[in-house]
Formats: sequence, C-alpha cells, structure tokens
Amino acid sequence: MDRIGDAKGEYRGLLYRLDADLKSWLEKRQAEEALEPDLSIIDPHHHLWHSLHRGRYFLPDLLADIGGGHRIVATVFVECQAMYRQHGPTEMAPIGEVEFVNGIAAMSASGNYGPCRVAEGIVGHADLRAGARVREVLEAEIAAGGGRFRGIRQGAAWDSNDSVGRFVSRQVPPHLLLDPAFREGFGQLARLGLSFEAWQYHPQLPDAIDLARAFPDTTIILDHVGGVLGVGPYAGRRQEVLADWRKDIAALALCPNVYVKLGGLGMTSFGFDFPERDVPPSSEELAAAWRPYIEPCIEAFGVGRCMFESNFPPDKQSCGYTELWNAFKRITASASAAEKTALYGGTAARVYRLTVP
Repeated sequence: MDRIGDAKGEYRGLLYRLDADLKSWLEKRQAEEALEPDLSIIDPHHHLWHSLHRGRYFLPDLLADIGGGHRIVATVFVECQAMYRQHGPTEMAPIGEVEFVNGIAAMSASGNYGPCRVAEGIVGHADLRAGARVREVLEAEIAAGGGRFRGIRQGAAWDSNDSVGRFVSRQVPPHLLLDPAFREGFGQLARLGLSFEAWQYHPQLPDAIDLARAFPDTTIILDHVGGVLGVGPYAGRRQEVLADWRKDIAALALCPNVYVKLGGLGMTSFGFDFPERDVPPSSEELAAAWRPYIEPCIEAFGVGRCMFESNFPPDKQSCGYTELWNAFKRITASASAAEKTALYGGTAARVYRLTVP
C-alpha cells in the first residue's frame, strides 16, 4: 500500500484514498464510453457515508458516478455503519442508518435528482447475537425504512492472520455464523420477510454452507463472490485459492435459498494490484482479472441467482464506475438478452422486491 502513502484514510485497517486524491488518480485515465448503454441495470450493492476516516459519499457523489452513460434504473443500499444513533440503547443504534438512507431514498423518489431510484431497497444491520430479542430492532428498522427495508447484513469476515484482519471494518469472533445465539436471532428473519447478506472470507464459506442448509426458508445473498482473499498468507496462491473456493461455491449453489453478488473485486483484500498502479486499469484489464471469479459463480448458480454489483465506493479504489460496468459487460458479451436481463437487473428486482426494469 506504499503508493497510497499519506493520502489515505484508515478505517480499522481498510485503506481509502482521500476524495481529492482518488479523483485525481481516476482522471489519469480518460473515461470510457459506456458499452450497451440501453441495458437496464439495478445496482444492488452500494454505500453512502460521511466520516473522518472514509471521507464523504452522499447522493451527489453516487449520482456523479452513475452518470457516466450506463442506464442505472435503481439501487440497493447496504449497511456500512453510517449515521448510527448517538443516544439510546446500543442495539438500537443501527436504526439511525436506516432513517438516514430512507431520507436519501425519499429525495431520489421525488424525481428531482434524475430517473434512478436510489436506495429503492435498504439493507441495514442488527446484531443477531441478541437472539429472539433482536426482533424488536428488526421491527423498528422495518418501520424506519418506509417500505424499503429488505434485510440485514452482519459481517462475519474473520481470519487468524493479522495481515488479513486489517481489511475488516468490524472485529468479530471466528465462526460467528455457527454461534447458537446468532442463529436464534437469524431465525427471526424469515418470519419478518427479511433476507440476510452473508459477508465472510472464502475460508469461512463452509460456515455459510452450514447456515444455508440449517435455514432453507431464509433468503441468503452471498456478497462479493464469497470474499476470495489474495493478501497475507493467500498472496501468490491465486490458482490454489480459486480451486478451493470453487468447491465451496458449488456446494452453496446446491442450496436454492442462496444467491450471489458478482462484484467487490475492486477491494484490496482480493489482492489485485490495480490500486497501486500509476494509471487506473481499463475495462479490458478488469474483465481479464475478474473473469475467473465471475464465470464460475454464473455456471454454478445460473443467471437467475446471480446479480452484478458495484460495491461503490470501496471498489472505486480500483476503477471508475463506468469502467466497472464495462468490465462486467465484456465478461457477458456472449450472453443472451434474457441472461443479461437477469444478471443486470432481473435477479436483483426479484430478490429485493423492486420495480422490474
């Protein structure tokens, strides 16, 4: 991470260029023209935040990114510890994030900020280790979401190696997904019609498989192709790691309640050198690097259970928004129109109960 140097923010080990530095880096490559600009896209995974360590990413910043030529018709916000309530019970603090994003969604729904329905779906956070008591938090978030609240994410990303631990935003115990108290809380989700976003690293996928089998009636969305690591002890072992990961992906695909998001590959934990380059990569370079992660997921799950995601702004550390979607479109260049409809919007619309593109 030497290239980022002093122009960085540290958020529990996650490295982000400061806004001005990131903007100037991305401008070193002339922006590409959007491929297949008429293809409707639902971006099912992005964040909104403002903090000392991560900078600012609000509605104008998101709109600037999605305004590069791709037809983004709607988005889903996913929790990122933004705008938690300062006062009141700790377990209720995440309700503040839902209130904040619902306000942004209401602004977008006015039509005054363009045609994209920003945050048409909202994924919040709740600590399921509260067991059955978490229902009170979930019901409050449903109310705060104004009809937009769809589920929660409780990150389980953990690794015994310290060089990997620096990439997580929450410190969690190992095997969180197997914890009895967590599973008692998890049991509340399906009863309330809520889904669960599974975010862990690839060595933890067996825990996710066990969870999916134990709760077949709960919709589980696997974030970021399962969190394949390419840093620390996993660096320089890409083919070996991918072989192990593919076995777990195949096992997860046998669980019909599991869906997968195709993206997140711009995060530094995947081990690509794109953030370290003097000039941002082209969409051709991105497509070549990301294809071995995306195609096995589509082959295992089918287009009806896969959805492309931007994971912005974390993935912005590696590329621009237009180039990211161009890379995806290069990977799916030979797909049929029906397959593209599913991958770029149809699956997301069905899973998150959104307006069909």
